[in-house]
Amino acid sequence: MLKHSSIGLLKSLTASSGSLSQVSGFSSKSIEVTLFPGDGIGPEIAAAAKLVFTAAGLDIQWDEQHVGKTVDTRTNSMVTRENLDSMLRNKIGLKGPMTTPIGKGFRSLNLTLRKELDLYANVRPCFSIPGFRTRYDNVNLVTVRENTEGEYSGLEHEVVPGVVESLKVITRKASSRVAAFAFKYAKENNRRKVTAVHKANIMKKADGLFLECCREAAALAPDIKYEEIIVDNACMQLVRDPTQFDVLLMPNLYGDIISDLGAGLIGGLGLTPSMNIGLNGLAMAEAVHGTAPDLAGKNKANPTALLLSGVMMLRHLGLNDEAERIQKAVLDTIAEGKYRTGDLGGTSTTSDYTKAIIGRL
Repeated sequence: MLKHSSIGLLKSLTASSGSLSQVSGFSSKSIEVTLFPGDGIGPEIAAAAKLVFTAAGLDIQWDEQHVGKTVDTRTNSMVTRENLDSMLRNKIGLKGPMTTPIGKGFRSLNLTLRKELDLYANVRPCFSIPGFRTRYDNVNLVTVRENTEGEYSGLEHEVVPGVVESLKVITRKASSRVAAFAFKYAKENNRRKVTAVHKANIMKKADGLFLECCREAAALAPDIKYEEIIVDNACMQLVRDPTQFDVLLMPNLYGDIISDLGAGLIGGLGLTPSMNIGLNGLAMAEAVHGTAPDLAGKNKANPTALLLSGVMMLRHLGLNDEAERIQKAVLDTIAEGKYRTGDLGGTSTTSDYTKAIIGRL
């Protein structure tokens, strides 16, 4: 844990952290992007995304990466060193869903990517899709989740037979930088309020430190309203009235749960984009839904989440016009209702849905 005040750290992070805004060095002429097609329906929705991006006039060179079939001893995961090097070289990636094989010795594929690449902030916008009815209208919130520590630090051991300890790790460094990012994101995206989600009434030291860092970040952004809410109450309030929230800032586990809750408010993970942010412009957009092996190879998968994640990727690169065109084409296709995949209440194939989107470009 760092001993000095985090005010100086916060100032430097605010100045240098990656954000969902233009990154120098990229242009609309040619972009090299690391692509993880993933497992199950992943290759099908990745193929659909590539077709849509091409139709939008984007010249993207896809550096296609596949995880290994055995554990890479250099990463203790089926994510290989070459996979990581591709991301570090290109600094931008798009990832389909991945499945970690169940068994001892396997490190989670997603966790490996986030930890090894230091993708410290996960950003998920949850917004109501026009023309697609759910129980809630006018949802428009963003979850910002610390991505590298907390309960997902992977520190577990058996004390004695039948007794297992799992350690939750909260550090000033990680908490300060994700808090700084959340307020920076709010300011850049015309958001009015940041709400820190916690359980400091029980975990006084761990979540207490997280809140301390959030308050210090809030002090540096007086134009953004700041609130705090206990995690269980946050879940209830989200179900009661999600419109009361704007940006939700959370440690790892709470962010994992509440971001999925937010997705449920708007129709599910199949409609929800996501992006992981690192330092110096490094970012990886991803579809956060499952691999749906029962649909694999049947031309029934919904590529919306990966497409909208790709839109976030384009905005991160400063390609706002192309991003807006693709997002509008996707949302207009859903709103029309003629071409929808099965999970959206329609009967269209992946191919037909993709062609309908391309037709609007």
